[in-house]
Amino acid sequence: MKIFEGHSFHIPVLGVGYSIDTPMNVAPYGISSVISLVDDGLMEKMREFYCNKFDMPFKGITQKVDDFRAKRITSYLNMVEVIVARKFDELKHSVTHAGGEFEKYLELLPDTSSLKKKLNLGEKGKKAVEEFSKWVHEKLPLGSIDVNIMTKLDQSHQKDGEDLPAEYNDAHAALRGFANSTLSSSLVLSAGMSPRLYSYIENFGDFFPDSEGHIKKKIILKVSDFRSALVQGKMLAAKGLWISEYRIESGVNCGGHAFPTQGVLLGPILEEFRQNRDQLYTTCLEGYKEALQKKSLPQPAETPEIKVTAQGGVGTNEEHNFLLDYYNMDSVGWGSPFLLVPEAVSIDTETMDLLAKGGEKDYYFSGLSPLGVPFNSIKGASMSVRRLALAAEGKAGTPCTKGFLKFNTEYTEKPICTASRQYQTQKLQELEEQKLSGEAYQKAYDKIIEPECLCIGLGISALLAKDIKVASTDKVTICPGPNLAYFDKVATLKEMVDHIYGRINLLSKMPRPNMFIKELSMYLDIFKERVEAFLQNAEDVKEKRNLEKFRKNLLDGIEYYKTLFGEKKREVVQELELLLKKYPALNADL
Repeated sequence: MKIFEGHSFHIPVLGVGYSIDTPMNVAPYGISSVISLVDDGLMEKMREFYCNKFDMPFKGITQKVDDFRAKRITSYLNMVEVIVARKFDELKHSVTHAGGEFEKYLELLPDTSSLKKKLNLGEKGKKAVEEFSKWVHEKLPLGSIDVNIMTKLDQSHQKDGEDLPAEYNDAHAALRGFANSTLSSSLVLSAGMSPRLYSYIENFGDFFPDSEGHIKKKIILKVSDFRSALVQGKMLAAKGLWISEYRIESGVNCGGHAFPTQGVLLGPILEEFRQNRDQLYTTCLEGYKEALQKKSLPQPAETPEIKVTAQGGVGTNEEHNFLLDYYNMDSVGWGSPFLLVPEAVSIDTETMDLLAKGGEKDYYFSGLSPLGVPFNSIKGASMSVRRLALAAEGKAGTPCTKGFLKFNTEYTEKPICTASRQYQTQKLQELEEQKLSGEAYQKAYDKIIEPECLCIGLGISALLAKDIKVASTDKVTICPGPNLAYFDKVATLKEMVDHIYGRINLLSKMPRPNMFIKELSMYLDIFKERVEAFLQNAEDVKEKRNLEKFRKNLLDGIEYYKTLFGEKKREVVQELELLLKKYPALNADL
């Protein structure tokens, strides 16, 4: 078993608002988590709330202020750091108090933690206790306050009718907001490659080694495969920017937006990283050192760290340990299960209850996202209820007030959002003119009205959880992974951490598939749907080639799992074989 100093899991970004204050709740206990930098307006409201709660001065930053988005983000992150530091200091001062916060810190650590063994007071003498207390104050690990930027959300802006420079784009401004903060943590880049944004990082010294070779702000890259990691790693290294962690995420078995691969499964992807990790490291290191030399910057103080982590559908201690031990992961992301831990995230009671009661059939792969990317969700969330009610009243779509997802130019010169009333009204008028039959019309109609306002929906729950006043029309969108169907009750932070480390079991009695088999079943559903669509138009040569590649990747992955689990986990192989019987489309003629 792999031994860690502290925790062997992290909490990834959860929607726009669900993990917006998570670091304040978990970082003092040594647990790392991620804040989304999408909604600066939400951050401003949360900053006001927490400044009042902790008796800190607050001065609002209005949209009239130049560079308000970046300044709001910087101010919020600086406040989070101050509050975390305050809580952490109080925790360390409780080191000799039974039942205090320091004791909770110890209890949360995995039993195999080297740090836990070191911190066990036991029967230490008075002098030893004094030395121990000094060590705690100086060296006790704090969880990282990381931030996430979706590189695709880089909307450009205008002022007085003139286009603003690229650095005022949404993602660029968010990057600047983090770069100008006092945090020493990591920037998580997700949702694909953005050469322009990557180049912008070069403007901020905190991403480069200081005079002693240490990097204050590190980079974490979310990736879907090894090739993408290598390409982007080399690209950033050539700029003198080191990727400290590659965060591998399942294409479909995760929360929020899903980015399906061409049938390449998580297991084979992790295997490629396992076998080629050294190649990734040495290739990037060579370019990195050369770039630093060209920029006349200090070389790293020591061999720079590289971590490889994984997330997406893990739900048991056995799966957690398998990722750590077999694939040599440096940490495992546990996201959706924490939506049932109000002690860790900001979520309203109604939505949390919906998640706890939801079964397999309630969690689904939707078209809710205006980005046109599949989106994992649960039936019955309040935003979806309102969306359907508005459409039934002849008022499909919602007013676009935040505009983070305005990308469509089908009817307008300036981009608009496909969840907006402006777009859906025009699209439905166009549909009426086509005079389609009943079934065809309903299918097209449902597709048009399905996108909903994620800008409000993914952030509003945080405000509701804090009893901050919101408009009566503001409703909740939730973004859980399908794995949450197997958890059926609200938990404390300690209970969820104990579940992760195998000290208790929070899973419902419902049969739960292995995380790899669950992902495979989702890909088989995607393949089946695409085959059925193709057979309606079998002349599409390009789609036929794509489907043949998709099928080959699936079959290769299936063989990999049969070999991987064949000797030690026959029950997983049996589960796999039962699943395949349900998908004759896998062997259908194209």
